[in-house]
Amino acid sequence: MLMLVLSIVILFVVNLLLGTVKIPFSSVCRILAGSSHESEIWYNIIWSSRVPQSLTALVAGAALAVSGLQMQTVFRNPLAGPSVLGISNGAALGVAFIVLLSGSLGGVTLSKLGYIGDAAISIAAVVGSLAVMSLIVFVSQRVKGNVTLLIIGVMIGYIANAIIGVLKFFSAEEDIKAYVVWGLGTFSRVSGDQMVLFCVITILLLLLSMLLVKTMNLLLLGDGYARNLGLNIRRARLLVIASSGVLVAVVTAYCGPIMFIGLAVPHLARALFRTSDHRILMPSTLFLGGLLALVCNLIARMPGFEGALPVNSVTALVGAPVIASVLFRRRKDELQE
Repeated sequence: MLMLVLSIVILFVVNLLLGTVKIPFSSVCRILAGSSHESEIWYNIIWSSRVPQSLTALVAGAALAVSGLQMQTVFRNPLAGPSVLGISNGAALGVAFIVLLSGSLGGVTLSKLGYIGDAAISIAAVVGSLAVMSLIVFVSQRVKGNVTLLIIGVMIGYIANAIIGVLKFFSAEEDIKAYVVWGLGTFSRVSGDQMVLFCVITILLLLLSMLLVKTMNLLLLGDGYARNLGLNIRRARLLVIASSGVLVAVVTAYCGPIMFIGLAVPHLARALFRTSDHRILMPSTLFLGGLLALVCNLIARMPGFEGALPVNSVTALVGAPVIASVLFRRRKDELQE
């Protein structure tokens, strides 16, 4: 665990050092210390771009990883992730209504409105994701089986994608491009007061999610044992789903739909610590999520690239081989036993 924390600190510093503009380590230290003798351009790059981007990646990665662990625990499904219940699709649907209809109905392309457009997109994503999550919570109170709830979540995702497809068909090309760019995901959209608000909200939600450690350990025992130990299964499932859904909603609103981190990181944490105890898995998953997000953010804006690569492409390229190796290694250990 200490090695994970140390790795996060090192990667955070590396994220501040590397980019399209080369800034010496000594200058970065002086800028972070508040020195006014360094180049104003370097000062703006560090404080207006690299620090917010690195903090956003760290916090968003931790939130998505914890959300994925919660989903895999409550559904007892290794392929469950933050987007399994259609919450990310709900956020995408909310953004689609705002972005794709703004040009068709209002004649104004939202992507050209600067901060107003970004705020509108964030609000639309929150409204869309929370609306779907409210529907899932409502259904979860009336459905007993986890598998049934999982299927309903997948169907909600398909319905949302179908509506988005219809909106794209009737939208202007420029609006479609703006929506596709949002869907690629990025850690660079959050800055200034937005970054502070995002970090405060997400960290508070992560601290609250830690209160569910005992509940998640009981859920691992199965419904029968957990019920005998005094756990209210329906309420416990509702709390875990709500915690996971809100984390996904906030991250998607600010960063767009970031894929794969929530699916891969819990498997990495289990392989690294060789335990199913959530008292260890929750903090380790949180740290590993932030670590992997910092790695992906670093690759996305490595020197030599103009601008930044789509985060979703990088998360898949980095995470897929790692998770495949973990699964093959686990299968090899099972055969040897």
